[in-house]
Amino acid sequence: MEQHGISKLDLKRQNRMQVLKILKQRGPTSRIDIANALELTRAAVTIITNEMIEQGIIHEIGEYKHISEKAPRGRKKILIDINHNYKFALGITIEEDIASVGLSTLDGSVLDKRNLPVTEQTKFKEIYDFIKLSASEVLSDNCLNRNHLLGLGVAVLPTMYERMGIKLNAGVPDYSPLRSAVSEFTKLPVVFDNSVKGTAMANIDFQKTKDANRHNIAFLQYGDTLHFVVTNLNDPIISYDNRTDFVDKIIINPFSSAVDENGRKGTAKGELAPRAVIQAIRAIYSQIDTPYLYHTTGGKPEAISFHSICDAYHKGDEALDRVVEYKLGLMAVLINNLFYSTNPQRIVLHQFLKEAVPLEEYFLKRLREYAGEGVASRISISIIEDKHRFLSGCALAIRELFFTRGGFDYVVDAAPKKR
Repeated sequence: MEQHGISKLDLKRQNRMQVLKILKQRGPTSRIDIANALELTRAAVTIITNEMIEQGIIHEIGEYKHISEKAPRGRKKILIDINHNYKFALGITIEEDIASVGLSTLDGSVLDKRNLPVTEQTKFKEIYDFIKLSASEVLSDNCLNRNHLLGLGVAVLPTMYERMGIKLNAGVPDYSPLRSAVSEFTKLPVVFDNSVKGTAMANIDFQKTKDANRHNIAFLQYGDTLHFVVTNLNDPIISYDNRTDFVDKIIINPFSSAVDENGRKGTAKGELAPRAVIQAIRAIYSQIDTPYLYHTTGGKPEAISFHSICDAYHKGDEALDRVVEYKLGLMAVLINNLFYSTNPQRIVLHQFLKEAVPLEEYFLKRLREYAGEGVASRISISIIEDKHRFLSGCALAIRELFFTRGGFDYVVDAAPKKR
């Protein structure tokens, strides 16, 4: 006879998931505060948390310290928290300029990493061989086996789908080819998803300072293509999941002569992507108009890079200054429009002018001029360093294989249900 409704295992998983969610958002919390937040009895929370402590998923970290000298009467609050070394996550991130493999704890602390620079000429086999070797080296160097690992998260930038053999079916990526390739060297449970989404999740979940009131962030990733993710209650809004590059097509200057590869004028990509900025600089590049940049690049326009542009900007090449100021203004327009169309608590900028443009001195100044302090005050910088891009994959794995499962090992979920 077929059974309907929620099983005891599903209910237990749901309760444990909620406990872990609170600890993730708030940090160390007492059982009584968890019970109040979940509207469960103290006895129920005690049973749930004691079992999780026995399994090593969470642990007691000590007594709650009161600010006042006189502590309240009654039973003392004992704080519990996630055991971030309970298991480790292996992460792989594949983006336009890098393939990144690494290992992290459940709170995103980096244990090991390997990075491969990627160009337009880098082939699938080279990326795959690097991933396979690096994953093996990371686990071997850290003396880890399957029992120590939560699983593997593979995060792929949408513009890399075609190169990695990933096709879109009705807008949904089919990771089967990459899954088959990865399964050749790992027996771990694997999670695949958009790397932009993963990096947004990493910025939410791996914050060292907890803010229980921060539920909705927007995330803008800068590069050869621009990508945008909006979250609601700390989860990506589904409609944005697989089309994060829609921001490329937003028109930020209808009077522009800059055209993107699709023939659109004044789009975010056509105006703001690194190639567009460098192209605009080359148009005014000369020994007279950009003397410092001309000197540092040896009079070769092909030698212009973001780093050399930023350096020359600091040195005061006036013609170059005008171009950079114009581009910063357009970026301010884009962020202003994204902010008012999505209304997030914060907009996190990732890989944004990473080559040495001080955010406060340059960009936020422009943003205040264009959009006011209300928007500028909502801007923060991604906590994910360029060399730790693999944390996007780790965040995806930890969310799916730890928090969503309530800390249960994937073997529990694989057990056949009784009929």
